[in-house]
Amino acid sequence: MRESGAAAKAVAAGATTVDVTPECAAMLEKLMLAQAQECFFEKVIAGGKPPALCSKVARQVGVFYEEAYAALSAAPLSQHFDKTWVSHVQLKAAQFYADACYRCSLDLHEKEEIAQEIARLKIGISALADAKKAARGVAAPLLDSVNKLESNMKTNLERAMKENDRVYLMRVPDASSLGALPAASLVKPTSLADVLDASKERLFSSLVPDGSMKALSKYTEMVDNIIRTQAEKLQQASEITRVRLKEMDLPDSILSLEGNITLPLDLKEDVEAVQISGGPAGLEAELQQLRDLSRVNQELLVQTEEMLQKEANEDAQFRTQFGSRWTRPQSSTLTKNIQDRLNLFASNLKTAGDSDSQIERSLKESYPLMSILDKRPIESALPSISRPIMSLDGNEDAIVGALKQSLRQLESLGAQRAGLEDMLKEMKRKDDILPKLMAGVGSHDDLFKKEISKYDPICAEIADNIVTQEQLLLQIQAQNEQFAAVFNLEDYKVSRERCYKQIAVAVAKYRDIKKNINEGLNFYVTLQEAIGKIKQQCSDFIMTRNIQCREMIEDVQKKLAGFSFSSSSQAGMQRNTSAPSDHNSPSPQPPPHAPHAQGPYGVPPGGDSRPGYSQPEARPAYSQPYPPYGAPPQQPPYGAPPQQPPYGAQHPGHYQQPPHQHPGQQAYPGGWRGQYYNPHQPPQPQPPYPQPPYNAQGPYPPHQSNYYRPQ
Repeated sequence: MRESGAAAKAVAAGATTVDVTPECAAMLEKLMLAQAQECFFEKVIAGGKPPALCSKVARQVGVFYEEAYAALSAAPLSQHFDKTWVSHVQLKAAQFYADACYRCSLDLHEKEEIAQEIARLKIGISALADAKKAARGVAAPLLDSVNKLESNMKTNLERAMKENDRVYLMRVPDASSLGALPAASLVKPTSLADVLDASKERLFSSLVPDGSMKALSKYTEMVDNIIRTQAEKLQQASEITRVRLKEMDLPDSILSLEGNITLPLDLKEDVEAVQISGGPAGLEAELQQLRDLSRVNQELLVQTEEMLQKEANEDAQFRTQFGSRWTRPQSSTLTKNIQDRLNLFASNLKTAGDSDSQIERSLKESYPLMSILDKRPIESALPSISRPIMSLDGNEDAIVGALKQSLRQLESLGAQRAGLEDMLKEMKRKDDILPKLMAGVGSHDDLFKKEISKYDPICAEIADNIVTQEQLLLQIQAQNEQFAAVFNLEDYKVSRERCYKQIAVAVAKYRDIKKNINEGLNFYVTLQEAIGKIKQQCSDFIMTRNIQCREMIEDVQKKLAGFSFSSSSQAGMQRNTSAPSDHNSPSPQPPPHAPHAQGPYGVPPGGDSRPGYSQPEARPAYSQPYPPYGAPPQQPPYGAPPQQPPYGAQHPGHYQQPPHQHPGQQAYPGGWRGQYYNPHQPPQPQPPYPQPPYNAQGPYPPHQSNYYRPQ
């Protein structure tokens, strides 16, 4: 408040001050309702309620703050409150309106209504930005809360916009087209008449004198001490029973005699996990899958090597045919890196094959041990207690019956202890001595002794229960010793422990073989992808070499054709320059026979009209156009979809020729042109091929295991 001095003068003069006007009272009512609703908002947030409900509660908080801000901004209150308070209320109103938009956007995101989510987030962020500009002197914690909310909204907005641009492609609606956010009020004002109604005798009913309150606290502490002590005794008795029965192997021995055998919990969970994954019987199918993948990789490797070998053989044929004119680099020099990689793959495949054989041997040798894991239920594999073949006195049933009766009595004592503990807690809940404390005068020690004695009967019952349990445990121990002697319990325990160990060893062996098979599967899948990439590189390389081959053949034939034409022209000129009038001169010798030039590559039978191509026997041995190297179709990875043909080909083996290259631009990828196509530059070094992904880290990396380690 400001101008307190003026207010004091107004009071002295008999005038009404602003703080007691109906307008100020209404403003304070809205402000308190906003704060109470804000408490409920914090409660629903902490309780993990749905975003739609949180949005409604937050919107009502904002509505109450907006009404309080409107009252503060209007006369007669606009000139009587500090501006900091006005800014505080204004920013709180914007904060909870934006929070309502934020919670609503979370609900919209769950419903995949991305467009409306984006619109709500933009509206909330805009409201916060406008309120922060007008806020002056507000508290730092409020600013921190607003900034955190704004940051979260911006993060969600960026995520939603990316999802909408990539997946949903929905049109974001305008803010004007969206409806108002729903609100839910969880608080309401109380009428002043109800608060001040003394006829209901509740106005001062909760008021307690200070002395009575201290005495009640002391008595409550005494009761809590009794309950805590007795509860510890009960828990200790239950723990003693559990330990003693476990030492005597009860009631498992009785259950085993009746055929109800159980495994230890941890071992049972391990066996169930093995059986769910297929058990030892399913390892053979996985091993067959390992063989299939090995065969597929071997076939891919052979196909790739055959492709390179075929191209190298054809290159050698042309080199023999054209001799020194065939200046293209040899295939072996260009494919050295690929050949090294293929040799490495072949070595890895051989090592993997040895590992597969080792896994197969291990499975064959360990299957008799692991076969116990295929039994369903696994308890059928456990030994059981059997009755003696010859009974001396025929009292086996009496011994078992007496032991079972004692165990039932022990169980009844445990249930009685649980009931006694509940009785103590219920008695404390109903124990209210406050009226007696307020009515009494003087010392309260006598009252405390009288009231605390109410708990003595229950404490006595607890003590009797513990004594009875101790006596019963001694009786059970004696009966169990007799039971163990009659039914040869020690041999049964040894046999049972041996079976437990066999199951544990079988589980460990199964996991080891399963792990090695998974590593092998991962190795072969990764290697198949690597070989597939190398095969694709070989296909691209062979296609480029085929294009080079056609161009080189045409170039060589053009040179041969030009040589034949120049030889014929020189011979004709010599005949024209001879002196025909000299009849005594010897006859001119015919020109030397022109060398047999090779015809144009792919010229059909019938010859060419150009000089040097009229001799049919001079055509090359390949009378058909040299086709692009038709590599065998590349098989996709095991279980993967087929890859698309390279360079936009319509089917495997059919490639599109690269577009025309401008001067100075390299015509073929990978530096495979050779000196003939670039006579003024030295041959460029062969760039290394990219590393294949078979060395990639997987869930079972080959290099981290004793199996499938590349050599």
